[in-house]
Order: sequence, then structure tokens, then C-alpha cells
Amino acid sequence: MTYLEHFEQIVKDQLARVEAMKEAQAAPDLTSKEKIIIGTIDGDGIGPIIMDSCRQILEKLLADEIGSGRIELRRIEGLTIENRIAKMETVPAEVLAEIKKCDLLLKGPTTTPGKGDGMPNLESANVTLRRELDLFANVRPVVIPEQGIDWIFYRENTEGEYALGSRGVEINDDISIDFKVTTTIGTQRLARAAFEYAKNNGNKNVSIVTKANIMKKTDGKFLSLCMDVAKDYPEIKVDDWYVDIMAANLINPLFNKGFNVVILPNLYGDIITDEAAQMQGGVGTAGSANIGDRYAMFEAIHGSAPRMVADGIAEYANPSSLCRAACMMLRHAGMADRAEALEKALDAAAAGLDMPGDGTGNTAMDFTAFVLEQL
Repeated sequence: MTYLEHFEQIVKDQLARVEAMKEAQAAPDLTSKEKIIIGTIDGDGIGPIIMDSCRQILEKLLADEIGSGRIELRRIEGLTIENRIAKMETVPAEVLAEIKKCDLLLKGPTTTPGKGDGMPNLESANVTLRRELDLFANVRPVVIPEQGIDWIFYRENTEGEYALGSRGVEINDDISIDFKVTTTIGTQRLARAAFEYAKNNGNKNVSIVTKANIMKKTDGKFLSLCMDVAKDYPEIKVDDWYVDIMAANLINPLFNKGFNVVILPNLYGDIITDEAAQMQGGVGTAGSANIGDRYAMFEAIHGSAPRMVADGIAEYANPSSLCRAACMMLRHAGMADRAEALEKALDAAAAGLDMPGDGTGNTAMDFTAFVLEQL
């Protein structure tokens, strides 16, 4: 296949994806379902350790619902780097089939092969799952009460650079090209989700982040579409920022208290939310939700921490991020009271434990025991 044919196929695939988005159907109301299946995926590296902690906590927190059959915690096996390489599939077909039987997913971090690590060039499992399940909104809250910070980021999850990150082309030895995609439906549905959240939570301010002055076609389209959606919410204050200035202003106390809801394309959202989480206490303290019309997946925002495993200190991994994601999952399922109870226990753990992740302080087992006692 020539590079021109390769590009033509990419365009055809993206046009087909747009048509599929037009046919998407809304998910049933989880609060009215007789049974909710929560699939749990360990992942790689520290994933099994933090997932074991989170499962123990959920088993106690949801003991009544599990006992009555209202909720099932179902283990989904096989989404490991070893199995993915053996099958040469980013998400093995049989694993994806089991995932699609679930209503909600709680996922540990998965390893993505990188250039120079000797592994095959497999796509990120997260990127694949977001695309296959059409999880278009990556939602990440960051709250720092003592600094007056209350942010929630709506990151586009299925487009931008990441949607085509493994489909770039090497024209020759002198030039390589990657691709970025922005669609009307993909942007509008993200923007509307963010504005609905802002409206339902007291008309919070909305900030749109792009590099529309440089990426005029893709980011320019993203900004224009978000501003069009904003017209339906005249009571909400809206502004827009370039991503580099937003990165600076997040750490500027003269500006950062004024940010509430932030809408970003995929790549910028990945970077900015990690910066924000670091301000909160590190990426190990923040959870995230991946929301679509039919499925929802909740996960820690950090990676699989292969260095911790290599150094023999994986047992010191902090389960907080995954447990924060579980709080978001419980709220999504209409169990706000359970989410609030878990949040209070996690806040107590943050104040009462020392978990620097460097092989000192408390372990994941210590964390689990502490939170269970709080519950």
C-alpha cells in the first residue's frame, strides 16, 4: 500500500466512524436496572495490586447489593501485555467480548509498548477501548480546597492525535507524518456534556483549551463548535485559552481559582490533567471516568509503573487513584451515598497515611486495611 492509499483508507475509516456515531443509541438508566455488572480489569505492573485493594473495599462497601444480586463484581481476565503480545491484538477479541457484557468497567493501568523497549508496536489498550466502546468523554476532577481550586476537565477521548496515533506513515528515511482528526459530532457531544455538567452544578465557568491559532483546521473547528454549543447556555460564562497559557495559568494563583469546567481536545487534555493532578498531590491521587452513550469505564490516571515493579517496590503502590475512580463510578450508577462514604474514607487515608511510592512509608495493604476500618 502506498502512503497515498494509506491516507485514503484513514479518511474512509473516519468517515465510517462518523456515520456510526450518528447511529449511536443511549444506554439504559442504570438506576432502574435489576442487575448491574461491574467488570474489573487488573491490567499490568502495579495494576493487580491496586485493583486487589479496590475490590476488597468495594466488596465491603457494596456487601448488601452484592449479596442481593443487584451488583456483580466480575473479573475480566486477559488484558495483560503478555497476552496482548501473544495474540498480537491490542485488546484480544475474546476479552473485548467479555467487556461488552458489562455495564461498567473499573480498569487498572495497562502497559503500552514504546519505541526502543523491544516489544511489538501495539496500540494503547486505553485508546482501543475508548474507540471500541465509543467512550467520548474523559472526565477528570481535581479539587484542592485549601487553594480554592475546584476543577473538572472534559477531555475529548476518541479523536485528536490519539485516534490515529498508530497509523502514521514514514514517507521515506527523511520524513514521517502522523495525523489528527476532529469531527463535528465528536466535538459537539463532548461540549454538550461539559456544559450540562456546568449547568447542573450551579452554572460553573467553562474554559475551552486549544491551539487554534496554529492548528487552524482541527483545533479551529473544535473551538468554533464548542462556542456554538455555548450559545445554548447563555447563563454560563465562557472563555478560551491556548494550551500553553493554560498550562502556565493552572499554577498561577491569580488565575487558577477562576477555572471550573475545562474542555480540551485529546492530547492537550492528557497533558493538562496530569499537571492538574500533580498539583492535587500527584497522579496517584486522581481518578478518571470515560463516558459514552452505552458504556462507561473508570480508571486511575497513572500508568502501570514498571519502574516500581523493576525496583521491587510494587507493594508500595498507592490505590487512591483507582479508588477515586470507583467513587466516580458509584456516582454514575446512582449510588451517591456509597460514593460519599468512600470519599470520606479516602480523605482520611490521604491525611493519615504516608505513601510516597518510593519504597518507604505505607504499603497498599496498609491502605486497604485503613480504608476498610474507616468504612
